[in-house]
Amino acid sequence: MSRRGRFITIEGGEGTGKSTLIAGLETHFLESGQPVTVTREPGGTPLAETLRGLVLSPPSDTRWSAMSEALLVYAARRDHLEKLIQPALAGGQNVICDRFADSTRVYQRLGGLAPAVIEMLDDLVVGELQPDLTLVLDGPVEELMARRKARGGSDVFEAMPLDFHKDVRQGFLDLAAAHPDRCKVIDATQPEAAVLSDALKAIEDAS
Repeated sequence: MSRRGRFITIEGGEGTGKSTLIAGLETHFLESGQPVTVTREPGGTPLAETLRGLVLSPPSDTRWSAMSEALLVYAARRDHLEKLIQPALAGGQNVICDRFADSTRVYQRLGGLAPAVIEMLDDLVVGELQPDLTLVLDGPVEELMARRKARGGSDVFEAMPLDFHKDVRQGFLDLAAAHPDRCKVIDATQPEAAVLSDALKAIEDAS
């Protein structure tokens, strides 16, 4: 019987370099002979990717309420868990996920959804399948948003005002402080190699 893989989530605000770090982690795992599946949220399965489009790029005349948006995200998450994450972990694959439930906690709370509602949804949808390790990429919002803008691309969250992104940053830092055994904060303003090195050390320490 295969040993269960590790479930690693990457969190942080816009422009923190999550995609770059994930690519580096994937390369490291593969080169060291460790099976790995890389995925993202919302998304990861065909149905969840469809729901992702509705959340991040809604029709121009649509503005989801915080509750509606959370329900879409958790519907996508359940499909993602059932069809990709759970089978991969059970088969011995390590799973690296670009965002997971912590992003929902931060963004939906800022949207006005009560924390108790989010935790109720999380208990129903995720249950005990919590990440083994969460890497929180952090840095000054002005610097990171400028970096993100230079790379191009935009969605409904990236278009929010600067104060919103500062609240997002603080939300992730608060979650990391509340869950020190699971969360490791990494300075995202470092060179890419240093960010990857810090992430690999955190993974090794958590093993």
